[in-house]
Amino acid sequence: MGVAGRTSANAVASGCEASRPLHAIRRRRLLILLALVAAVAIAALLSLVIGAKNVPLGDTWHALTAPTGTENDIVIRSLRVPRTVLGVLAGIALGVAGALMQGHTRNPLADPGLLGVTQGAAFAMVAAVVGLGVTEPYGYIWFGLAGALAASAGVFALGTVGGRGTPTPVTLALAGAAVSAFMYALTSAIVLLDERAMDTFRFWQAGAIAGRGGGVIVQVLPFLAAGLLLAAANTTGLNALTLGEDVARSLGGSVPRTRAVGIAAITLLTGAAVAACGAIAFVGLIVPHLVRPLCGPDYRWLLPYSGLAGAAMLLIADVIGRIVARPGELEVGVVLALIGAPFFVALVRRRKPVRL
Repeated sequence: MGVAGRTSANAVASGCEASRPLHAIRRRRLLILLALVAAVAIAALLSLVIGAKNVPLGDTWHALTAPTGTENDIVIRSLRVPRTVLGVLAGIALGVAGALMQGHTRNPLADPGLLGVTQGAAFAMVAAVVGLGVTEPYGYIWFGLAGALAASAGVFALGTVGGRGTPTPVTLALAGAAVSAFMYALTSAIVLLDERAMDTFRFWQAGAIAGRGGGVIVQVLPFLAAGLLLAAANTTGLNALTLGEDVARSLGGSVPRTRAVGIAAITLLTGAAVAACGAIAFVGLIVPHLVRPLCGPDYRWLLPYSGLAGAAMLLIADVIGRIVARPGELEVGVVLALIGAPFFVALVRRRKPVRL
C-alpha cells in the first residue's frame, strides 16, 4: 500500500475522533497505554507475591535482586517468575490475536480459536503421546505448535476454495468450524482409547500457566516475536480493510496479502500460546471489546491495547485462582471461563450488535 493509501486508511480509522485536536488524542491514547502498562506491572507483582504461600514484598525483591538460596528465593525464581513471564506472553499473544481475528472476520464474537488452531494443537499433542510416548511439555509442545500451524493452513486452504484465491470472512469462519469439529472428533477418539493421552489432554484442556519452566518460554518466544511483528505490519492494511475490500483496493492495498499476513500472525500467536499453556479461552474474545471504546477502531492502537489488557487479565485471573481454592488452586483457564461466559452471554444479548 502506498503512502497516500496508508495515510487515508489511518485517517479514516481515526475519523470518529477527528473533531478533537490531534495532540489531545495522542496524549489521551498514550496515557491510557501507560495505564495499561502499569496494570500489567501490578498484576505481575501480585502474581509474584500471592500464592499458596504469600511472600512479603521485601523477600520478593531480595529474591529477584540478591538471592541467597532461601525457600522464598526458590519459590520466586524457580516457580513464580517463569509462571508470570509466561502469563504475560500468553496474554499479549491471545489479546492481539483476538483483535486481529475479529477484524479479519468482521465478527464481534470471533476468538483466535476460530481458525482451528486450538483443536489442531490438541490433536497433534495427544497423537504424539500415543504414537511416540511423549509425555513432558518440553516434548509435546513442538507437536502442539505444528498441529496448530497445520490446522490453520488447512482452514486457509479451505477458505480459498471457490473464492478466486482470496478467503472471505464467511468462508474462514465456516472452514474454521469444520476443521475444529473434525480435529476434536479425532482427539476424542484417541483419548478414549489411551489413558496417558487422556491425562495429558485433560490437564492441557483446562488451560494453565503453572508447571511450565523457563525452557517452555524459550521454545515459544521466537514464534511469539514473529507473530507480533506480523501483527504490527498488518495494522495499516487492516485499517483499510475495515472500510471494505473495494475501498482497500482503491487505496493501493492488496487484500489477499493483508489477509495472509493477518492469518499468519493469528496462527503464530495463538499456536504458541495454546501449545505452551493449553486451551485458554475468552481472553481473545473479551479484551478487544473492553479496549475498543478507549482507542476506537484504529488497529495501530487497538492491538497494543488488546495485548496489554490480555496480559493483565490473564495474570489477575491466575491470582484469583490461587486465592479462592487455597491451599490448592483453580487453573487460569477455569477462572477465565467463569468470567468470560457471562460476558459472552451479555455480548450476544446486547440490543445494539457490536459493529466492526
